[in-house]
Amino acid sequence: MHTRQRLAGLLLSTLMLCSGIATAAQAPGKTIAPLRGTIDKVSDAQLQLTDRKGEKVEVKLNDKTQVYSVSKGSTDDIKPDSFIGTAAVPQADGSLKALEVHVFAASLRGTGEGHSPWESADGKTNTMTNGTIGKLVNANGRTLTVKYGDQQKNVSVPDDTPVVTIDPGDRSLLKPGTHIVLFSATDDKGERVATRISAGKDGTVPPM
Repeated sequence: MHTRQRLAGLLLSTLMLCSGIATAAQAPGKTIAPLRGTIDKVSDAQLQLTDRKGEKVEVKLNDKTQVYSVSKGSTDDIKPDSFIGTAAVPQADGSLKALEVHVFAASLRGTGEGHSPWESADGKTNTMTNGTIGKLVNANGRTLTVKYGDQQKNVSVPDDTPVVTIDPGDRSLLKPGTHIVLFSATDDKGERVATRISAGKDGTVPPM
């Protein structure tokens, strides 16, 4: 009986520890700060780029690195029930004003769903909201609701807002001269490893 109790206690402790690790890894409220730049050279295991400050950065690649294709879109791509992401500036009334909108392919629905602080390309902290479009009004730009989980944000999208479409991609997109937005993690050696790369297709510069 005592052995069962000890095993049950050990299992509970393990589950609590795993839960704590998962919570810490998600780091709710932490500002997302992607690496933006242009690829200089790439191999099977590593990518070198010049960031927007002109600095050279090396990032490791592995078999878990995801690659997405970013193409120029238009406001016509923003439709009800589309899954989108938008970097935006919070407004005084609690709504958001979009700085850019990226429309995900149907197969990528759910990618990065949620609302988080986001470091924009100019270094300012704004927000990133990924979710499904609910109500959409087309008048003087777009006004829409973006739903994520049981929450939603109201977003205004001016007519001059950059819009791109995001599709599944592959490593053939990663070549010198390609503009990318790169998300990464640090491995046990303290080196940066790419987890996700959004690569501009046909010269597109990802606005996010």
